[in-house]
Amino acid sequence: MRPRISSIDSMRGLVMLFMLIDHVRERIYLHMQVADPMDIESTSIDLFFTRMLAHLCAPVFVFLTGLSAWLYSHQSSGEVRSSSNFLFKRGIFLIAMEVTLINFSWMGEYHTLWLQVMWAIGISMIVLAFMVKLPMWLIAAVGFIIVFGHNLLTPINFEPGETGFYLWTILHDRAYLISDGVLRVRASYPVLPWIGVILLGYFTGQLYNKNIESNFRVNFLVKLGLGCLALMLVLRGFNIYGETLPWEYGESTIYTFMSFFNFTKYLPSLNFLLINLGISFLLMAWFERIDSDRKAIQILKTYGAAPMFFYIVHLYTLLIVYWVLIAIFGVNQGNLFGVNEFGWVWVMSIVMSFVLYFPTKAFAKFKKQSNQTWVRYF
Repeated sequence: MRPRISSIDSMRGLVMLFMLIDHVRERIYLHMQVADPMDIESTSIDLFFTRMLAHLCAPVFVFLTGLSAWLYSHQSSGEVRSSSNFLFKRGIFLIAMEVTLINFSWMGEYHTLWLQVMWAIGISMIVLAFMVKLPMWLIAAVGFIIVFGHNLLTPINFEPGETGFYLWTILHDRAYLISDGVLRVRASYPVLPWIGVILLGYFTGQLYNKNIESNFRVNFLVKLGLGCLALMLVLRGFNIYGETLPWEYGESTIYTFMSFFNFTKYLPSLNFLLINLGISFLLMAWFERIDSDRKAIQILKTYGAAPMFFYIVHLYTLLIVYWVLIAIFGVNQGNLFGVNEFGWVWVMSIVMSFVLYFPTKAFAKFKKQSNQTWVRYF
């Protein structure tokens, strides 16, 4: 088995903590929900930048899923094995988890199936399972065309009842697949751009070939990251392409800045992907350079070594905490409980990150020592 790569676990662990902050927000600050892109006129500055920080999560999760699939296929011993079967089964597993345990964790009941990030990763893994046997140049070309070309598809639209509505909703549009009845189904994460990201992640996995020196990899990641950010600045600066909502000068410098970086996540625009993947490449290079024995890095690696375990446990912990808060204080924001100061989101996030560290560390240790197949899925 290939040893875990410290920089990848550290990167994954970092964005999982960012994810935790965003999910705490969705528990106790949902009465101040943000639109997509965010409404600059109604969104506070602290909420905007915290949400922007969380934007890093999904691109990193999906990209590293593709990269990890390459690592699974190419063992450190030099042995090459097919990842198709593992990717397909893992994709089905993630979709099953999304529509069962994960959906219940959000509402504590079933009335709507929200097809969100695990759904998108699951579908992307299934697509990758069928594509891994293709030439690498073709995988890269398809991923590149999807990531850079999907914004051209924005004018295409299908109304409910029209042929192609369901497929297009899953691939490109964010809408209800079933809008009424006992159980509604909503595709919240259109999957087409994420398929492109996972394909590019798989292609980039070649950077971690045992024959490639660390210095070369780090320098390449830095150049790739800076290139993504530079391209984003040009495309966005001149409102050329890659985002449907143009930026405008605001009443102050900070609001102009917010308008400039107000990118669409659902579905992720090209500029959204360029800035977040660009930052990710720079962070991956930095994590590879920094001493992996530092305490902070060890903590991040622990979170990143058991991602699915942490994901499920933190959602159910948030649900239980929310039920306790309702029992103690009742609802105070319509039919929700919520805090009035955004700072409490950060306080609760810090407390939860500390509390959840220990069970995550224990499971990561168990995962490392176990030979049981099901453990690999977490």
